[in-house]
Amino acid sequence: MDRMVLVGLAGVVAVAVFVLVSEQSDPTNDLASADGQGGALVEIAMPAELSANAQIGQTAYEAKCAACHGVNAVGQDGVAPPLVHIIYEPSHHGDEAFQRAVAMGVRGHHWPFGNMPAVEGLTRGDVAMIVAYIRELQQANGIN
Repeated sequence: MDRMVLVGLAGVVAVAVFVLVSEQSDPTNDLASADGQGGALVEIAMPAELSANAQIGQTAYEAKCAACHGVNAVGQDGVAPPLVHIIYEPSHHGDEAFQRAVAMGVRGHHWPFGNMPAVEGLTRGDVAMIVAYIRELQQANGIN
């Protein structure tokens, strides 16, 4: 009987975690919350179309990055900075900087958001595709 209760409890916990994670990582939920967090930090123009690599990167970005950095990398007030910003131009933060940030995390240094933790579950290839997406967004907004 105790084992059945534990299995049932584990199922309830799993469903609750899934619901919480789904709500937090919903990339369409970029409106500011009641505590003033979550609103987009920049407005951007979208490229007319994305390359095949950037399309793959967009999918990976939405799965792993949008929960903090917002839909289309516009940042979120009180959460994380926009990646479509002059600070992240290729000459200041090269592609390897993104690779290292994902793999090891990064100490906060440009923005008052605190440290970024490492992101689990992404390969270097995944990050390369995400960077392709971010770079195309940047280019569409005059950041080269």
